[in-house]
Formats: sequence, structure tokens, C-alpha cells
Amino acid sequence: MTPRKKSCKKSREKLLALAATWSATRALMLWLLTQDGRTPLGVGGVAREVHELYARWYGVLATGTFPSGDRLWQYPPGAGPVLLSPGLLPGLTYFQAFVTLTLATDLLVTVVLTRAGTRPGRSLRGAALWTAALPLLLHIPLARYDVQVTAFAVVSLLALSRSTRACGAFAALGALVKVWPALTLIGTPRGRTTKEAWTAAAVTAGVLLLTLAALFRDPFDFLHQQSGRGVQIESLGGTALSFAHHAGWPGQVGYRYGAMEFTGPYVTSIAAVSLALTVAAFGALLLWRLRARRWTPATPYDAALSAVLLFTVTSRVISPQYLVWLIGLAAVCLTSRHTTQRPVATLVAAAAAVSSLAYPVLYDDVVACTWTGTLLMLVRNGLLVTAAGLSFHRLWTAATPRAVPRPEGTEPPSTTRRLPHETVNAANTS
Repeated sequence: MTPRKKSCKKSREKLLALAATWSATRALMLWLLTQDGRTPLGVGGVAREVHELYARWYGVLATGTFPSGDRLWQYPPGAGPVLLSPGLLPGLTYFQAFVTLTLATDLLVTVVLTRAGTRPGRSLRGAALWTAALPLLLHIPLARYDVQVTAFAVVSLLALSRSTRACGAFAALGALVKVWPALTLIGTPRGRTTKEAWTAAAVTAGVLLLTLAALFRDPFDFLHQQSGRGVQIESLGGTALSFAHHAGWPGQVGYRYGAMEFTGPYVTSIAAVSLALTVAAFGALLLWRLRARRWTPATPYDAALSAVLLFTVTSRVISPQYLVWLIGLAAVCLTSRHTTQRPVATLVAAAAAVSSLAYPVLYDDVVACTWTGTLLMLVRNGLLVTAAGLSFHRLWTAATPRAVPRPEGTEPPSTTRRLPHETVNAANTS
């Protein structure tokens, strides 16, 4: 057998293994979803958000208006079409149609990552990570619309090498569903590429916003609900307050704005610190972009993962579905052999596994701030903080290489260029 045939056979075997793993893991995720609320392990209630909240919003959106005045509606107007999309599958309940479309989107992401990984100089590690790591979150990805949002970000990044305008358009579509996909454009190479991608994103966002404003009432009401958000128990600040609870802090945990949040002394201050850290993270990313001197094919991917990690760990929320975003972006990084983020991807996968223990398996402990719940959140958030720090460090050092020290008495290469007459003299001397 020739080397080429051996290579083709090996590639086919990898693709078959990938397809078999995807089918088996998604069947398990679907089974867990059917058992939601029936098991004694405390994993029930994951699907309640689709059954009750998404379905209720669907009824409101179907009348041509966004959920005005609803404290739980905190999403940009692009989320409306996504939550209306299950209506495209007649004959199914809203829940069945939603899960079907989410699973189809999951398959689409897998196919896109696989095609990217089979190109010359690329790797199938990205598709393998998405296939194997997403089930670590149990059935949560099938009961949230974060898979759809992640799909926009994945397609945006992978489209960059072929069409900068398509990259910008998909990033804008994702940003109008949940804001974070806008960060996928932070690492586009300076010059024409950035200009075209960012212009396409601005035009796409403007057109879609105008369209939604014409078709629906109150498309920007979600802005009123964001300012009241507190500190969710799963956030980094929430972990600090959970430890403070064991030290006698008198605060409590309550259901607010669709999540379990801390209330009590110092909560407002911690929320302000989180916001300040987010601003600082954005400043660090801008500084990296200004000082970056070396771009590889993987730099836009690595920058997107680093940016979303930084914004995740400084968030006041860090819900478990945020890990879906990170797994998707880490998978895009691993499609390139030039990526600097391989150890970061490992940390993200580990954080996803721990996160599923925190929610839904041991969520009662997390809510009650028991030592089990507190330590569990410390491990999960510690992994995410480590991943964010390592990711940005590797991004910075790869794009802003240090100058090589020169021996004393030598001059930089740029100052030792000979003039034409000096070259002639040197040749005559030799």
C-alpha cells in the first residue's frame, strides 16, 4: 500500500471514529434530557428553562413584540428569531422542536470543524474536542440556545481565511443574539482584513437591527434589565461571598433576574469590582492588539478564545452554559497547528467537567453554600482563571516577541546596511 493510500485510510478511520463518538455521546445527552426531573441525583430541572421560559417568550414574540418589562429578558434583539425558530418545525412541541434544532446546530458545528481540520496543514483535534468535551456538560447544551450562538462564532472565525466579509457578518449575527461573539473580531490582522471584517459586521448589525425594529415592538427593552443584575453564586465574586458566608457574612442567596444571586452587604461593591475587572480586561486586549507584531493563521482564533475567557472570568454570572462558548472557541483553535492554546483547551475541558458537578448534580450544595458546594466552585472558577491567565500570556508572548539581545559593540541590522559605493569598495578590498 502506498503512503498516500495509507494516509487516506487513516483519515477515513479518524472520521468514522469521530462520527461514532458524536452519535454515541449525543444519544447519551438526549437520554439524560428525557430523564430530566426523574433521577434521584439532583439533575432535574435543566429543561425547565425551555419548557417554561423559552416557550412563554415564544408566545410573546409571535405577537410581534419583545417581552417588554420582563425582568428575565436580558438578551439582544437577535435572540428573538432564534427563539422563534422552533415554529419552523410543525407537528412538534416547542420543546421537541427546540432540541431538534439545537442538535442539528451541534452537528453543523461538528461538520464545519471537521472540514476545517481536513485541510492541508490543519488538524482534526478541534472537531474531536467539540465532540468529546460538549457532553461533559451533560444535557445542558441541548436545553439552552448557546450552541446556536457558538455556531455563529465558530463559522465566523473559520470563514476568515476565505472571506473577511463573511467573517464579519457571522460575528455580527452572533453578537445580536448574545453580545460575546463580537469578540471574535479582536484578533483580525491589522489593515485591509480588519477594515473589511469590521465594516461587514457593522453593516450586518445595522441592517438586522433596523429589520427587527420594523418587525417587532420594544426591541431594546432588554437594556433596562441588565443594570439590575447582581452577583450570581457561580461567579468568581460569588465564590468569594460563599467563603465569606462560612466566616459569618450575613448575606443570603435568592432568585433574582432568572438566576440564584447573593444579596446583602458588599454585594454591590463586588459587582462594581467585577465591572472594573472587565474594563481592565478589555484594556489589556486593546494593548495587546496595539503591540502585536506577529500574526499566524491561528492568531485570530487564539485572540478570540483569550478575549472570551477574560470576559467570562470577570463576569458577574459565569453560568454553566458559558462553557459551551469556550469549548467551541477552543475547538477552533485546535484546528490550526499554529495555535498557542492547546494547554488552555485542556483546562477548559476540565472546567466543563467540574461545572456539570456544580450544576446540575450538586447545585443544592452550591446554593446552600455548603463546604462541598463552595470548594466545587473554587475548583471550577480556579480552572477558568488559570485558563484565562495562561491564554492571555501565551497570546501576548506569541504576538509580541522579545528583542534578541545583541553583543556589546554591535549595531542593529537596520543600521549596518552598506551604501552602493561601500559595497564596491569592500569587494575591491577582498
